[in-house]
Amino acid sequence: MKVTWQQNSDNLDNADNLAAIAQWWNNLNGQEISWQQRLISSTDNVEELNWETQKFDEKFPIQFTQLRGITVYWQKNNTQDERNITARKLELDKYKQKLYIYPQSQETVVICVSLPQVVYQTIELNNPQIIGKAIGDNYLLLLRDAEQKLDMKVSFNSEKLAELLAILNKN
Repeated sequence: MKVTWQQNSDNLDNADNLAAIAQWWNNLNGQEISWQQRLISSTDNVEELNWETQKFDEKFPIQFTQLRGITVYWQKNNTQDERNITARKLELDKYKQKLYIYPQSQETVVICVSLPQVVYQTIELNNPQIIGKAIGDNYLLLLRDAEQKLDMKVSFNSEKLAELLAILNKN
């Protein structure tokens, strides 16, 4: 879900969106964040930009995060210098925990401030042995890959089992 505030917007939710973004920004205080800056053209969608780590990207603990008016304030950990950016647009992706800041002073720049992303480990099983059974109100699925000497146990309640079956039946 994205929450957007834009300067001079006639969107009735603009003030509420700014308040929600301010709350998210204030809650970053003391956390380690990723700070990335990219060039955009007027037609670029920020989702399509290359957000892979680049030379000038930074990770640092951020402090004293505040939104005063339409200006974003913060300090890097262990510095006394208060930094700020006055925004023309702020876009918060609540699901991905990313804030895109479009500075007034640089119309071809977007800054992405995000919390470190969780990296999931993927385990690939090809044609595993499958064992399933009901245990009370829950269900157990055992996937066994003899070649890799790997067992994966997955427990489902009835709701999650129905969700899995619905997904499998669609394909």
